[in-house]
Amino acid sequence: MYFNSNTVAFLDGEFVQASEATCGVYAQSLHYGYAVFEGIRAYNTPQGSQIFKAEEHFERLHYSCKAVGLPLDYSVAELTQISYQLLEKNGLTDAYLRPLVYAATPNMSLKHAASSNLLMAVWEWGKYLGDQSLRLTISPYERPNPKAVPIEAKVAGHYVNSIIASSEAKGRGYDEALLLDMHGYVAEGPGANFFFEKNGELYTAPAGSILRGITRNTIIDLAREAGITVHEQFFTPAELQGAEGAFMTGTAAEVIGVSSVDELVFEKPFAETIGAQLASRYHALVTGQPARAQSLELRA
Repeated sequence: MYFNSNTVAFLDGEFVQASEATCGVYAQSLHYGYAVFEGIRAYNTPQGSQIFKAEEHFERLHYSCKAVGLPLDYSVAELTQISYQLLEKNGLTDAYLRPLVYAATPNMSLKHAASSNLLMAVWEWGKYLGDQSLRLTISPYERPNPKAVPIEAKVAGHYVNSIIASSEAKGRGYDEALLLDMHGYVAEGPGANFFFEKNGELYTAPAGSILRGITRNTIIDLAREAGITVHEQFFTPAELQGAEGAFMTGTAAEVIGVSSVDELVFEKPFAETIGAQLASRYHALVTGQPARAQSLELRA
């Protein structure tokens, strides 16, 4: 699914066959989830393959490394160059890139690594959550306490929480989970941020117990450019009552509609919501193509 015998990956300064890339069984990252990563998309545009917001993604990778004490010896510019080389070597234009910084040195101690390793992989990947509006359920699992871990760092180990929550929701027949924070406020999905629309305005969780996604930030910018009010504030599940629509955002998921949260069904089909219009604008932005003929109705 992700690679074949011809796939090339970047590993510690060299381009290698993905099937030959290895990691030792005593690696600190393997045992403790002590690694950081990014999810990045490249799109086939009229100007050729373009990586969307590469600088922002690699700046966040540096932030994540610093937050958990992993050295990273590659600059943002070097990481960007490697990304484009990797796309070219694999003959890909529309693709998903996964840079991973990890500690491969055998080390069973619980202390910062003295050195790190860099893996970058690439593959073709459709929208992670599909194209159909999602049925969400409030998860019995919470997002981690931000005083326990650096929640805004994209740390591999944090995603154990995501795997458990997503699997539990799907086991109950839902498409995805929606997690609350430790205070009972809506936080985000296992791998995507959450927005809802009420009275023509958008609401999304603020910094605190979420990873402020790059797609999330882009959608906020697009909405505000169009004159749409966006509230970054705490809200409970009960405050979703009366909402016209909802959607989730993420690099892997892009922008995907939400039809319901447990028994609550949103008033409008996603195609009639602000979220759908923003999804069109987002697609136009990342692909360099004209937006579909839709207009955002601005509030007076």
